[in-house]
Amino acid sequence: MTPGVFLAVLGAAFLHALWNALIKLGASKVGGMVILSIVEVPIGLVVVMLTPAIDRAAIPWVIAAGCTHFAYKFFLTYAYDRGDLSRVYPIARGAAPMVVALFGAAFLADAVTRQEYLAITVLALGILLMARGVFASGEDRRLLPFALGSALATATYTLIDGMGARVSGVPAAYVAWVFVADGVFFTVGMLALRGRDVIPGDLHAWRMGALASAASYGAYAVSIWAMTVAPIAVVAALRETSILFAVLIGWLVFGERMAAEKAVAALVIVAGVMLMRL
Repeated sequence: MTPGVFLAVLGAAFLHALWNALIKLGASKVGGMVILSIVEVPIGLVVVMLTPAIDRAAIPWVIAAGCTHFAYKFFLTYAYDRGDLSRVYPIARGAAPMVVALFGAAFLADAVTRQEYLAITVLALGILLMARGVFASGEDRRLLPFALGSALATATYTLIDGMGARVSGVPAAYVAWVFVADGVFFTVGMLALRGRDVIPGDLHAWRMGALASAASYGAYAVSIWAMTVAPIAVVAALRETSILFAVLIGWLVFGERMAAEKAVAALVIVAGVMLMRL
C-alpha cells in the first residue's frame, strides 16, 4: 500500500466517524438521520445515472438491504440518544464483524481459521469491557441493546450486500440503489412512526444532515477505490481505525468522559477487528 492510499483510507475512516459524530451533534438524532437519509436519495440517483444498469435479479437484494439499513439507522439513532459517541460507536462497529464471522461459521460452511477464532475472542473481550464501563460509570444501560441491535443489523446488511453486489454485476450501481432504497425506507418509516415533525425545519440541522450524508458516501467511495489499488484485507483492517477517531471526537469535541477502561476497551476492539480483517 502506497503512502497516498494509506492516507486516503485513514481519511475514509475519519469520514465514517465524522458522519456519526454529526448525527450525535444534533439536538434531534432522529431528525438528523432523516435528513441524512433524504440527501442519500439524490446522491444515489446521480451515481445510478453514471453507471450501467444492475441485473434485475439484484432487485430483491436491494430491497432487503434497504430494510436492514432501516434497522441499522433506527437502532444507532436511539443508541446515540442514550449514550456517548465514544461508547456506542465502538460497540456497534466492533460487534458487527464478530457476528458475521460466527454466522458464516455456523450457517455458511465458511472455514474459520485460528486467527479468526482469536479475533472473535479479542472482540468479545473488548465489547464486554466497553459494556462493563456502562454499568461502572452509571450510564444509561438502555444504550447497550440499541448499540448491539445496530451491530446485528450491520452484520445482516453486510451479508446481504456481499451477495447482492455479486448478483447485480455492477457493484457501484448496486450500492447506489441501496442508498436510494435506504433513504426512502428510513424517511418514510420515521414519518409513519413519528409524524411530519420528525423532519427538522431549521437550516442548521439540514446543513449538518447533508454534510453527514456526503461524509457517509465519501467514506464508502474512498474505501471501495482503495480496495481496487491495494489488498482488500489491509484496506478493511485500516478502515477500522474509525473506532479510534470516534473515541477521540467524543473525548476532544463533545467532552465525553475518557476513563482508562473506555480507552483500553476501544483499543482491544480495534485490535480484534484488525485481526478479523487481515
